Amino acid sequence: MYAHLFNEFLTGDDTLRIYEGHTLVFASDKERLLPLMEYIADHSAGHQPVTIFDKIMGNAAALLAVKVNCREVYSPLGSELGIKTLDRYGITYHLNEIVPFIQRPDGKGICPMEQLSIGKEPEEFYEELKVRMEASQQAESA
Repeated sequence: MYAHLFNEFLTGDDTLRIYEGHTLVFASDKERLLPLMEYIADHSAGHQPVTIFDKIMGNAAALLAVKVNCREVYSPLGSELGIKTLDRYGITYHLNEIVPFIQRPDGKGICPMEQLSIGKEPEEFYEELKVRMEASQQAESA
C-alpha cells in the first residue's frame, strides 16, 4: 500500500516520515532517534495509529514506535532485536535488510542506543532516553 511513498522516502533526504493513513503528519532529516523523540514531544498525544518510514529500525526505534501507536514500519535496515520488539507488539514491518544489531557509526560494535534499549519496555526506554537527551543539552549549553 505504501510502496510508492517508501520508494520516494528512500531516494529523499528525510530520515523519518510518519503517516496517518496516506497523510504525512511528520518528516525530519535529523539523525538517529532525534526525529522520533521530537514527534513524541510535539505530535503523538491523541494521534491515531501511524505508519513509520525510518532509515534505521533498530530496537531503540522499535520501542519508540510502540510508544507512538505505530501499526506498520518501513525501513531499508532493521535489526533482529528490533524485529523481536515489533513482533511482540504486533507491528507489521517491511525491512530491506536485517542485521543482528545496529552498529555504531564507526562500525566498531553495537550502537549505544541499541545497547541501551535491550531488556527495556517502551516507556522505560523513552524516559531514560529523555533524561539522557536533557542532560546532553544542559551540558552543551553550559
